[in-house]
Amino acid sequence: MPVKRFLKAEQRENLQKAVRESDCALVRERALMLLLMNDGKTYIEISEFLGCGLRTVVYWCVHGDPDNIESLKDKRANGNNSKTTDEYVQLLMETIEKLPTELGYEFGRWTAARLATYLGEKTGIKLSGEQIRRILLKKKYVYLWAKYSLEDKQDLSKRAAFKQKLEGYLEVSKSEPAKLQVWFWDESGFSLRVIRRKNWIQKGQRKKVTGQRSSGKVNIMGAVRFHDRKRMCFFVEKGNGDIFYQQLQQLYEQIKQEWVEQGNASEDFTKKGPKIMIILDNASYHKKKIILVEIEKNLPNIQLYFLPPYSPDYNLIELVWHSAKEYIAHRLFQSVEQLKNLLDRLLNQGELIIKWHRKVKNKGNAVIAS
Repeated sequence: MPVKRFLKAEQRENLQKAVRESDCALVRERALMLLLMNDGKTYIEISEFLGCGLRTVVYWCVHGDPDNIESLKDKRANGNNSKTTDEYVQLLMETIEKLPTELGYEFGRWTAARLATYLGEKTGIKLSGEQIRRILLKKKYVYLWAKYSLEDKQDLSKRAAFKQKLEGYLEVSKSEPAKLQVWFWDESGFSLRVIRRKNWIQKGQRKKVTGQRSSGKVNIMGAVRFHDRKRMCFFVEKGNGDIFYQQLQQLYEQIKQEWVEQGNASEDFTKKGPKIMIILDNASYHKKKIILVEIEKNLPNIQLYFLPPYSPDYNLIELVWHSAKEYIAHRLFQSVEQLKNLLDRLLNQGELIIKWHRKVKNKGNAVIAS
C-alpha cells in the first residue's frame, strides 16, 4: 500500500469534489476509497467501513488514478450503445420533445422501447429500450409525471374577477359563519384500477399534456365547508340533474339540522339561518333551468356560484379528492364494496388527513382557496 498522505493537494481536492458532486454512486465510493487510503486506512478497514468486498477495494485502490476521475468509472457504465452516432442522439433529443401524435402515432407518450423502435426505423440503428434509457439518463432526462394543463382554455380576466370576489366571500364566512357558509362542491369517481401517466422529461422541467379521464367504479358527490373543513359526501350511481338536486337537498337538511341543534327554531331557518354559497363547476346538469328553479323554490338559503370555465384549481374540494386517491393508490381491493367502505371512512368519518395548504398535482394550477 502507498504511504500515508500520498495524495497531492490537487488530487485530494479532485477526489473530494467527485465524492460531493458525481452523479455515479460507484464513482463516489471509489473516490472515497482513495481518500481513506490517503488517511492511512488499510484495505480491510476500508472494506469494513464501506461494506464492500476486499477484492473490490484492492482493485480500485491500485487501478484508480487520482489524477483522472474517469478512471474510477466502470466501463460497463458506457453501455452497449457504441453503434450510436451524434446524429442519432440529436434525433433522439428532437423526438423526445415532440408528442407522438405530431409524428402520426395514436399513442400519447414515448416509452424507451417506442423511441428505440421509431429511431431504428428512421436511422437503421437498432438499440434496445434499456440502451435508450441510459442515453437519456446521461442527458439528464428522467421519467416523471406530466403536468395536466388547462391554461390554453382559461379566461384570465374572468379568473381574476372570480378570485377577487371569492376571497371576499371566504373572509366573511371565516369571520361570521352564522351569516354565510361557503361550501365547495364537486363530483368524482374512484376506480379499482389507477391510471398513471409518466413521460421522459429533462430534470427540473415538466411537460404539459391534455387530460385523459377514466370513469370511476364508485361515484361520489360531495362538498367541503371552508371555515371548518367539514365534509359531506354522498355515494351516487351516476351524475345527472335529478341526483344533483337530491344530494343538495341532503346537504341543506344536514346544515339545517346543525343549526337547529344550536338552539334555533326550525321554522326560522329560511329567514334567520346562514346563507349557503355553493362553489361548483359548469357541468351542464348543474345549470339545468328546472333544477335552478327547484333550488330557488325549495332550498332558498342556497346560492350557486359557478367557477370560471376550466378552473378546478379554485375548488377546494379537489384537494379532498386528490388526497383520497393518493391514499388508495397503492392499496389492493377485492371488490368495489371494499373500496366504497374505505372511502366512506375516509371522507365521511374523518379518517382522511389532508394537508390543506399543499398544491394539487395534475389540476393545471395550484388550489388557491386554502
